[in-house]
Amino acid sequence: MPIGAQSFYSLGNKITWFGYKMHLSVDTASELPTAIEVTPAHVNDGEVPPELIEQVTDRTKSKIEFLIMDGGYDQLKNYESAKTNGAQAIIPLNLRNEKEPPEGISSNGTPRCSVGYEKTDWGADKDQLKFRCPHATGKVDGPLGMAACSSSNYGMVVKVDIKKDVRRYSNPHRDTKRWKELYNERTSVERCNSRMKSFLTANSLHVWGIEKVKTHIYLNAIVLLVSALAMARENKEKPLKKIHCKKFCRYAQKQDFCNIL
Repeated sequence: MPIGAQSFYSLGNKITWFGYKMHLSVDTASELPTAIEVTPAHVNDGEVPPELIEQVTDRTKSKIEFLIMDGGYDQLKNYESAKTNGAQAIIPLNLRNEKEPPEGISSNGTPRCSVGYEKTDWGADKDQLKFRCPHATGKVDGPLGMAACSSSNYGMVVKVDIKKDVRRYSNPHRDTKRWKELYNERTSVERCNSRMKSFLTANSLHVWGIEKVKTHIYLNAIVLLVSALAMARENKEKPLKKIHCKKFCRYAQKQDFCNIL
């Protein structure tokens, strides 16, 4: 998210940004930042996640299962970085520049049966996604029934190894209810970002130069985290993850922590 930035139109209606960007990794339960990068504003968002992922995995003791990002981060290296660190990337496919998917599958990685229907997602076994005949699961009522693909009463089963294409394949499978639930948790980073700007001073820069701006942003994050720890001590009976992040910011204002920024 640009901070202290200005945009200018150039020929071809392209926008050039001057200033800085704050890139956040946020815990979706507590809505607190876990890693921060500050870059010049012209740096593409999709270039930053590998560094943030390394920071998060180096600093946390618990296993990170999912790394959730929006479609602007739909780059192969971000999926590979998540996989290397033992996590599943949850990122919508950006299909604007997408060519036709490989024959026999849809854009989201769902295999199609011989008649052309999308097969039914049937869960996964580690890195193996399973799909069943859509007629057998009652998803469609094809004219040839299951006989078009298999003589089995269970219908044809197709298994796909996620490692075959870590960008297209995901566990949970793309566009399933569980996948959508996980992706909806991404709004936690938007809220954290907004609070650092609205309640603290992340968007009120009085310094210039990448190192000074980094220091300013890190001080904002420190105030937020210290406020969270202070509130956790005052509310020992209530787990930190159940104390809303907005309260941390208000606590910081109440204690006049913002005057140090």
